[in-house]
Amino acid sequence: MRNLFSKKIQEVVLQDEKIIFVTGDLGYNALENLRNSIPDRFINAGVAEQNMIGMAAGLAYKGFKVFCYSIAPFITYRCLEQIRLDVCIHKLPVFIVGNGGGYGYGIMGATHHAIEDLACLSSLPNIDCWIPNIDDDVPFVIDEILKNKKPAYLRLGKNVKNPFGTIPEIISQLKKSHQPRVTIISQGAVTQNVIEATENSADIDIFTVSKLPLLEIPINLKQSILQSQKLLIVEEHVFRGGLAENVSLKLLENNIQLDKFKALYALGYPNELYGSQSYHQKISGLDKENILKVLTEL
Repeated sequence: MRNLFSKKIQEVVLQDEKIIFVTGDLGYNALENLRNSIPDRFINAGVAEQNMIGMAAGLAYKGFKVFCYSIAPFITYRCLEQIRLDVCIHKLPVFIVGNGGGYGYGIMGATHHAIEDLACLSSLPNIDCWIPNIDDDVPFVIDEILKNKKPAYLRLGKNVKNPFGTIPEIISQLKKSHQPRVTIISQGAVTQNVIEATENSADIDIFTVSKLPLLEIPINLKQSILQSQKLLIVEEHVFRGGLAENVSLKLLENNIQLDKFKALYALGYPNELYGSQSYHQKISGLDKENILKVLTEL
């Protein structure tokens, strides 16, 4: 999704001279167009992510809106204190962009994976965590971030095409059936696996959630769950602090009871081995084949 991100950012920075873009020495073969468009507002801060966040907070304090870009684990875990104290506490318009969320960097291992990032950042004050699920979400999410003018984290993943023509929303209904037997809520790049697993199923509702913390359950999602009474949640993030935990709390608050509930999520490294993103998805049961198996069981 980073090329889609780069294209959209180029559009908005040319329209707003108060936007500054800072990279932590990453984004090669994706951000050159941006660098060439705004050479005086494109800053390479080097491999110094904590300093980059502090600098961005200072610029934001002076009236700028600042995008900070790196790969997801470097821009989140390494900078958590600076994000919390310099950005979130002061509610500054610093927008943190992490590429390759989840197991996106595959064989590079745990140092390059971000499977707890949403739990870490969504618990901080005044920040929204945005997770595009399909390609069409990227420009929508960037517009929302700029409109809100508050701390934000944007977690980019792999490209996921939208075969349904759905108009992006914070909670989008990708697939709608007349009488759903199972409701699926998906988040992130694994949405591609969900789409493929359900392509021959006419009685499945698919929703995606592009922002955490989850504040409410919209009426169409509530109606689907009440009709199906069976809910499957799929996310490339650990269970704690992720989509499933957010949804579970809202179900309890709304007194929505289910016959069956199943969550598929990142299991970390149960066999202590590393591989491609698809390998880790399979180990965690996030692959197309296991999603289809779980749907059949439900």
